[in-house]
Amino acid sequence: MLNLKKLDTEQINENTKEIDLFETIDILKAINNEDKTVAYTIENILSDIEKAVESAYFCLKNGGRLIYIGAGTSGRLGVLDASECPPTYGVSTDFIQGIIAGGDNALRNAMEGAEDSEEMGEKDLKAINLSSKDCVLGLAASGRTPYVYGALKYAKKIGAKTISLACSKNAYISTVSDNPIEAVVGAEVVTGSTRMKAGTAQKMILNMISTSCMIKLGKVYGNLMIDVRPTNLKLIERARNILMEVTNCSYEMANTYLALSENNVKVAIVMITLNLSKEDATLLLNKNNENISLSIKNFKENN
Repeated sequence: MLNLKKLDTEQINENTKEIDLFETIDILKAINNEDKTVAYTIENILSDIEKAVESAYFCLKNGGRLIYIGAGTSGRLGVLDASECPPTYGVSTDFIQGIIAGGDNALRNAMEGAEDSEEMGEKDLKAINLSSKDCVLGLAASGRTPYVYGALKYAKKIGAKTISLACSKNAYISTVSDNPIEAVVGAEVVTGSTRMKAGTAQKMILNMISTSCMIKLGKVYGNLMIDVRPTNLKLIERARNILMEVTNCSYEMANTYLALSENNVKVAIVMITLNLSKEDATLLLNKNNENISLSIKNFKENN
């Protein structure tokens, strides 16, 4: 029999035992006060997150993928983070993927029973042809979700790198993970409602992992998103502004080079900065792991 009382995510919060009697402003203060503790919890486990980033980066750099897998709120957060990477960093939709127990229908409709099968976790990874080149990040606030445990166990079995992210100490999923992360944020404002502090912690950590990987992969120049895909009016304008900011060119020149580079901001920056053709700028970037700073530095040193 599962003893929920032993899980950190199921503890009673002494600060909110009478929250149903609070005035609205006091409810908000109580939630806010609990949320303030999340960042400090994460600060204490940055070394564990660092190891996870290095593991994921190694796989992405060497032709693998980063796969988030979870159930319920955890699964939804994984899908969210993965789905935001293509428009932000210009990566393919399979570069970072999110898988949720119960499939896409579970994004909008509760299918919590889908989390109870280890076999389904393995099956869903087999469906995307998981290989030893890939990295699997299993998400479970409770740290014991069978679906996630089964997925991580299978990933480890075939030689893929594994990361686990739980919000309970001594998590069951940590036992099948190369890089366990345990963000123990404590009792929720509403007992067991892990979409709150636990969800916030998971969202923050996923942001940290994916963003750090993208920076290390050369998809950020300074602190600008230079691999952004200009697929709508806002992003097209952002691309122009990035070019103008980085190269000090005019609005008209930014338009011209966006067209010449086929809307590749990174290539356009190198073209303008070094007065190169699209072909030569692309070749230079390829030689320098798509890193603009290295490309410019090495070109100037050799010319």
